[in-house]
Amino acid sequence: MRPCAQRGILSTAALIDKAGSQLIRRHFTSVPELIAAVYASLVHYLEDVGCLRTGPFDATAARNATLEDISPDKVQWFLSRAHNARDYALAETTPVADMLTHLDLLDNGKPNHAAILLFGVKPQRFLISSELKCMHFHTLEKHKPIPSYQIYKGTIFDMVDQAVDFVMSKLNRSVGTRTLGPQAPVEYDIPQEVVTEGIVNAVAHRDYTSNASVEVQLFPDRLEIWNPGTVHPPLTLEKLLLPHASQPNNPLIAEPLFLTKYIEKAGTGTVDMLERCRKAGMREPEFRLDSGFFILTIWRNIFEIPVVQPKQELESRLESRLESLLAAKILIILKYGKQGKSGLAFKLGHKTVSGELHKQVRRLVGLNFIEMTIPKKPNSRLQKYRLTGKGQNLLTKQKNGIQDNE
Repeated sequence: MRPCAQRGILSTAALIDKAGSQLIRRHFTSVPELIAAVYASLVHYLEDVGCLRTGPFDATAARNATLEDISPDKVQWFLSRAHNARDYALAETTPVADMLTHLDLLDNGKPNHAAILLFGVKPQRFLISSELKCMHFHTLEKHKPIPSYQIYKGTIFDMVDQAVDFVMSKLNRSVGTRTLGPQAPVEYDIPQEVVTEGIVNAVAHRDYTSNASVEVQLFPDRLEIWNPGTVHPPLTLEKLLLPHASQPNNPLIAEPLFLTKYIEKAGTGTVDMLERCRKAGMREPEFRLDSGFFILTIWRNIFEIPVVQPKQELESRLESRLESLLAAKILIILKYGKQGKSGLAFKLGHKTVSGELHKQVRRLVGLNFIEMTIPKKPNSRLQKYRLTGKGQNLLTKQKNGIQDNE
């Protein structure tokens, strides 16, 4: 035998002797018994190294995360807010590790995913897709270019607050009178409580293992909130419309949100949303599942076009709510520039120029809310429409409300 081959045999023998002291030997009477034992051992190993999880995703350790990745300032903010909102037991001076332990946010001494998402210095370093995207469209469908587009990063608390501010800044608002007090009430075409509820639910219940992000999309007629995930049994889309038990997809994320009064953890969120919309005279929100997303649609309380009436009665109705949804959409589109009927149809999401679109355009021209760009050739193929001063004033009144004089 050659010397190198002999050395190889000796090395193998030494390796076997060394490994033998670390092994647990078992006898097997059949191949299936051996396979079952190997499978169980593999599962145990994958759990130990963090490649396999048996509990909720938010409870598993964030890979390579340490307590240095938790922000003391965010923890202190939480403790102060939770103490004031729910009389939370821990003091504001509680050490970070103690607070995380109290909320079960540590996994073998390391921050879990919930801890990073709630209190991380830079959460997206560990969970890239946890960012939140906000888009504002002037068209009724999702088309480029996007007039206003923001991507928010940070903790769950940060992203919720930023997304709510984004939506509220784009909504129409009306200012009431001071008859009931020194300050005039301000109302939006979607109540802020409804906007907040929808965004918080999306962030709290989303599937954080997905590569997709939560998307908040504001259109002229609706707000859509898309979050990766689905409805898990025994819940169904229909049951969301009725009182139901709380079943958070991310229970460790839900608890701090509850303690800060971002959620109630009572299964009442969707029901409260429906009730607030009804009280505001709005169309009921809708839920649907599509391509791995749970989608909430909240219909804006947009104004309506008055029907043709005698001049005095018509003028008195211009400050009231409009009646025609299609006509209102046409005015909103023309707010951003002149359009022909084909352009209006495209922005409305229609394949062709419908008879109803022809009718509403004629009606708006007759009411002097819009005008032709080529009035001497009404049937010209180059004909477009634009807002008149009267139409612009109507939109301004509907957006800003009518300020009462002091």
